[in-house]
Order: sequence, then structure tokens, then C-alpha cells
Amino acid sequence: MWQDKLKEIIYILENCDVNEIEATFWGRRFRVVKSASLKVSSPSTPAVTTSTAPSSKPEPSAEAVQPSSGENILSPMPGTFYSASSPDADPFVKEGESVSEGDTLCIIEAMKIMNEIEAEQNGTITKILVENGKPVEYNQPLFVINPS
Repeated sequence: MWQDKLKEIIYILENCDVNEIEATFWGRRFRVVKSASLKVSSPSTPAVTTSTAPSSKPEPSAEAVQPSSGENILSPMPGTFYSASSPDADPFVKEGESVSEGDTLCIIEAMKIMNEIEAEQNGTITKILVENGKPVEYNQPLFVINPS
């Protein structure tokens, strides 16, 4: 399952000007770099570097909100943030709502591809940090979640 997400990240990396992407899926942290010393390749994907490390709290960016309780959910890629599947649909989540692991939180459009961002843990969304339709950067905080 995480292998599919990793393949998506590699595809995005190959088709944009970004040199590296770091993301956390299901408690594992992945870093994909276009050029480095360790190469991993397969017949279907060009050589890229990947490394995994145990999940740890991400370093906060300048825009990070660090409340007394809760964790930031970060954007795994640059793109446009959408809180719902269409302009007339209800948002995927609202502040104060409980979410379960695997629930869709938002969509980030990157290079005309709609990427669903899913919750990686159970918890309550305490704050939505981005407005619908606004651009987001890699590693930008999107939500604050209180794990349950």
C-alpha cells in the first residue's frame, strides 16, 4: 500500500523541478531524492534515491502552528489545496470533527493530478490552517490534529 504512494511521489518528482520530496505514510518516513549516492531502480522506474527512517515529529516550518496539544498534518507536495471534492460539495472535514486513519482530509492538485490526502492516525481535527483553493508548499502545515 505504501509502495503505491511511493511510486506516486517518484512520478511527481520525475515530472517537476523539485529535487527531493519527504513524506510520512503509515508511520514510516520516506525521502525521495533525484540524485544522490544510493540508487534504487527497477525496470518500471528510473534510478532515484529513497531512504526510510522511523517516524518522528517533523521539524516545524516558519508557518507551523504548534499548539499546546496536537500535531501538524503537513502537505506532502506543493499544489493547490481543496477542502472538498467539488465546489458545491461539503468539505471532507471540519474543525472539531473526529477522523479515522485512512479518512480523506483534503485534495491537493499537483500538475493536474488530484491527490487525496488521508489521515495517518485517528484523532480530532482542531484547526484547519489553509483556505480552500489556496496554494500550498511542500511540508506546509494543513491541519492540527489531536491524536486519540
